[in-house]
Amino acid sequence: MNFESTQLTQENYLDLYQAILKPRLIENKMLVLLRQGKISKWFSGIGQEAIAVGVTKALHKDEYILPMHRNLGVFTSREIPLNRLFSQWQGKANGFTKGRDRSFHFGTQEFKIVGMISHLGPQLGVADGIALAHKLRKEQKITAVFTGEGGTSEGDFHEALNIASVWQLPVLFCVENNGYGLSTPTNEQFNCEHIADKGKGYGMEAHIIDGNNIIEVFEKVSALAEDVRKNPRPILLEFKTFRRRGHEEASGTKYVPDELMQYWKEKDPVANFEAFLEEKKMLSPQKKAKISKEIMEEIKANLKLAFDEAPIEANLETELKDVYQVFNEEEINPNTETKELRFVDAISEGLFQSMKKHKDLVIMGQDVAEYGGVFKITEGFIEEFGKERVRNTPICESAIISAAMGLSINQTKSVVELQFGDFVSSGFNPIVNYLAKVHYRWNQNADVVLRMPCGAGVGAGPFHSQTNEAWFTKTPGLKVVYPAFPSDAKGLLASAINDPNPVLFFEHKALYRSIREYVPTDYFTLPIGKAKLLKSGIQLSLITYGAGVHWALELAEQHPEIQMDILDLRSLCPLDEEAIFESVRKTGKVILLQEDTIFGGIMSDISALISENCFEDLDGPIKRLGSLPTPVPFAAALEQQFLAKNQLEKAVLDLVAY
Repeated sequence: MNFESTQLTQENYLDLYQAILKPRLIENKMLVLLRQGKISKWFSGIGQEAIAVGVTKALHKDEYILPMHRNLGVFTSREIPLNRLFSQWQGKANGFTKGRDRSFHFGTQEFKIVGMISHLGPQLGVADGIALAHKLRKEQKITAVFTGEGGTSEGDFHEALNIASVWQLPVLFCVENNGYGLSTPTNEQFNCEHIADKGKGYGMEAHIIDGNNIIEVFEKVSALAEDVRKNPRPILLEFKTFRRRGHEEASGTKYVPDELMQYWKEKDPVANFEAFLEEKKMLSPQKKAKISKEIMEEIKANLKLAFDEAPIEANLETELKDVYQVFNEEEINPNTETKELRFVDAISEGLFQSMKKHKDLVIMGQDVAEYGGVFKITEGFIEEFGKERVRNTPICESAIISAAMGLSINQTKSVVELQFGDFVSSGFNPIVNYLAKVHYRWNQNADVVLRMPCGAGVGAGPFHSQTNEAWFTKTPGLKVVYPAFPSDAKGLLASAINDPNPVLFFEHKALYRSIREYVPTDYFTLPIGKAKLLKSGIQLSLITYGAGVHWALELAEQHPEIQMDILDLRSLCPLDEEAIFESVRKTGKVILLQEDTIFGGIMSDISALISENCFEDLDGPIKRLGSLPTPVPFAAALEQQFLAKNQLEKAVLDLVAY
């Protein structure tokens, strides 16, 4: 390896030496502690230190870096106090996740590090979002994100690189090609000679770098980083290296041929760099011993701090509170002037007024710019707000939702329009594993609203008609809102955008142009988590949401003799349990109506809540109504038969007579 440089001083060389030695010495100690049972798991980066250290040293300290679980050198080069790292690995309170996650699965705004999740791929899209926020603010900053060669097989890799290229985002995609994905060699992972060759397909500049040469990594990345700050664009970097220990320590390395292991041992990045410095008289034996001793003393002292720290204590209130970011919403009351709006127009007006209020709010989605979205909700927005803030996206739900997470990390709000709520399945992973868990894990909020056009009744068939709210009400950390009227849709959308937590905002397509209402003209909010009693009676409670609300009101008009409560939930998570219990305790009978198929739907859980809390007040069985247990059919007669509306009248009459 050639470590010669005409640019670096002896001081620079020694600084890089200390930076690359530190993670190696920490790792050696961690392997001892692992055998002693003092840490639970370890992903070794031995042999790959030059990449993490070199890239981090090439970035400015206020630029975000998104490492993987083998990039200890990122954390040490950002000078995170070692006692906090050690506490993190032992699950103690002085770590970064309050004992809720382990290893490098954490982030820290203080050090501009965003840790990975085990699903690997989403962090690439998150980097896109962070870089987009910088670009929107015209800041000359770059973002670096790591993945392994195995991660390049994931769809998120393709999506994230494609978005970065189309939007010309200042991202360095750093791929550590270390030979194996757990035990699977590269020739069984992809069929091209170099990962860097993939850059051509994205119209992206790509480079191959010797990942075991700290000087080559540092100088090449430094030069590229400086250029990208001035001329924003993504770059794909493939670092050739090798993983000399198991995927994690329990995996071992028996699958690696001995001669291959020996070859890479001889290319050790620390030992070779150290030998070069000694040969060039930059590192004397005394200096080498002094540096090593200082690092080992730092490790020892900080380990003592971590070991002396008391084990974390479980606190129920803290655990429940930290699922969401605490948010004291300022309620803005509606004005008295109103105008008649369709449901779809109220959503459009609410979104437009929120764009006016939040100058950094970004809308992303397929065809949302010039075309105005398939339902024309954002029509005319680019004339007012420009294409920087109203952004057409490629068809890549997963990376766009991940990018929205990145925008939030970099202090920027976003609304993502899913063209149809059904398509959210293509972005399911970042929603339930990143957005939902991020505040609980490391106190980072996901300031993201996902707009979900949903529901049957418009002849759209199995892939454009689902109402899939139950996929998300099951997941702690998400909020789910489902309005039935134009005024509620406008006010709740404003509140969802104000809320710093992730909100899925369901909009029933059959209501878009069929429901009208007089809506306050100015910007206003409505509290999320509050149900609305639309009709009061004493014979039974009919509890529902979305299109079911209008089915219930239609039935009430057809049967004025029945005195029923009609409760519109409006919000499914958080759920207004008190409003539900108050109604049921008054009437003693309850029908729970949802458009979704019945099994596993939210009404099953509401039924259980009523049984647990109102059992002695009931005068009849709790009745759940849902659509048929089939996909949503296309033909009108089949779709009409499918919907739960058909069961409603008989169920109400039977329960009243019970």
